[in-house]
Amino acid sequence: MPSILSVRSLHHCYADGTKALNGIDFDLGSGECVALLGANGSGKTTFVLRLNGLIESEGPVPEPAEIEVCGLPLVRETLAQVRAKIGIVFQDSDEQLFMPTVLEDVAFGPANLGLSPADAAARAKQMLERVGMSSALGKAPYHLSAGEKRRAAIAGVLAMEPEILVLDEPTTFLDPPGRRELAKLLASLPQAKILVTHDIAFARELATRAIFFERGRVAGEGTVEEITRRFDWDSGFRQST
Repeated sequence: MPSILSVRSLHHCYADGTKALNGIDFDLGSGECVALLGANGSGKTTFVLRLNGLIESEGPVPEPAEIEVCGLPLVRETLAQVRAKIGIVFQDSDEQLFMPTVLEDVAFGPANLGLSPADAAARAKQMLERVGMSSALGKAPYHLSAGEKRRAAIAGVLAMEPEILVLDEPTTFLDPPGRRELAKLLASLPQAKILVTHDIAFARELATRAIFFERGRVAGEGTVEEITRRFDWDSGFRQST
């Protein structure tokens, strides 16, 4: 399976001296879905925010990291191109939905890529139809349910035509029907996916591989079943001592 994301020796240090990542190596194959598991504070979210340059290390690191996204090295000169290749859906959809209507929100990204207003709106409508939200075009985002907000946020990311989707705790705030709809939607999308999640049942449904983060390092890799058994992570929220 060809790799469309390659990470080598990724370290991250916050301004207060906290070392969040300690030499992460990672590869993502085309069309693959990988679940990132581990306790809160283990480095999962820091890791995915580094993938498209949303944050930078604020302290000294042992060696420069090498991040390559769809054949592009992540450097200042390629930042805009990389961000078009890898789209992040945040845990709180309200962080991504800020325009007066759902249609305007989803069209915002394509418009900033240089599409005309008509073409941006057309792409937004296409993506909203793709996620089952065509009936919400004129709605204000704050009138949507949690599940609808999540799908609208995904539509906004898909409108940028990324090759990789990163979803941070995608089932947060979702009821069981919303969770089932989200799993069905994500399974239908061709993009490679990274799921940062505590929802082990959701990870089992979608991921073919799991990575376990512990103290900023990759502590284990395997199937979701292998990792949950090895780290006694069946609850999804704690590791047995």
